[in-house]
Amino acid sequence: MMRRITLDEFIVQSQHGYSDASGEFSGLLRHLGIAAKIVNRIVNKIGLMDMMGVDGHVNATGDTVQKLDMYANDLMIEYLQNSGICAGVASEELEDFVPFEKNLSGSSNYIVVIDPLDGSSNIDVNISVGTIFGIYKRITDENSPLTKEDFCQKGTELVASGYVLYGTSTMMVYTYGDGVNGFTYDRGVGEFCLSHPQMKMPESGKYYSINQGYYKQFSPNIRSYIDLCSDKNYMLRYIGSMVADVHRTLCLGGIFLYPKTTKNPEGKLRLLYECNPLSHIVEQAGGMSINENKERILDLPITELHQRCSIIIGSKKAVEEVMTLL
Repeated sequence: MMRRITLDEFIVQSQHGYSDASGEFSGLLRHLGIAAKIVNRIVNKIGLMDMMGVDGHVNATGDTVQKLDMYANDLMIEYLQNSGICAGVASEELEDFVPFEKNLSGSSNYIVVIDPLDGSSNIDVNISVGTIFGIYKRITDENSPLTKEDFCQKGTELVASGYVLYGTSTMMVYTYGDGVNGFTYDRGVGEFCLSHPQMKMPESGKYYSINQGYYKQFSPNIRSYIDLCSDKNYMLRYIGSMVADVHRTLCLGGIFLYPKTTKNPEGKLRLLYECNPLSHIVEQAGGMSINENKERILDLPITELHQRCSIIIGSKKAVEEVMTLL
């Protein structure tokens, strides 16, 4: 049996031919991968540990924080800080960004945005959750303090984006702007190994994913699309973990929608931590991602770390079908 290429080997090989490749990027992915392995281990033992349930707090955007949310958050930040090649982190779980001291970050030009544990409300019932990350180059000089503007960059400025899905197997899927590749965690060797090279999203699909319980809170246009899906016998699949729902859509085709509601008139998902990284991946795989105003997600300006938006993401033909109703 042919040996599978590891994530580290793939990154090194992929950087050949890039004159500005410095090794920082591969180091960042390596440390994110190590942290993900530890989170994966905890997720797999969650029922045997005191990690289930809420921790009694709400995060910066008012969501109830699960115990594992903060564990994953602190772990990701610790590994990125100790990597010596990350200037700072912004997390969905924290109100403000975290700059790293110069003696820890060196002269790094990279900053990372993370949703440490997407779909964490599913943890207690043993349903897939995930980690989402995006990597940017800072816009301020490396010798000056980090600012909010370093993090509030459009999705078009992403250097790389990825997610880790903790499911029946653990996968890391990422792009650095030249296609999408998936790596499955091999516990036997302790490495993420290339299992899904050059992933492509089908142009169409018969699956749609939306929290239909909010049907009466959606706009008439979105309700019309849901009715259309029913008329066409499209199959509803909704897990409640964006990573898991988007991963299925990436593999099988179809569409994922998280529209505005009367309760959340701007949308609920975070543009910086969730929508931009996943839109970057989906576009690189041949899909589309827009908001309810038919604006490309990656083109949206960001003014706040926890800015929310609506999102319609998936196969090109499926998104275009929704656009005819908006």
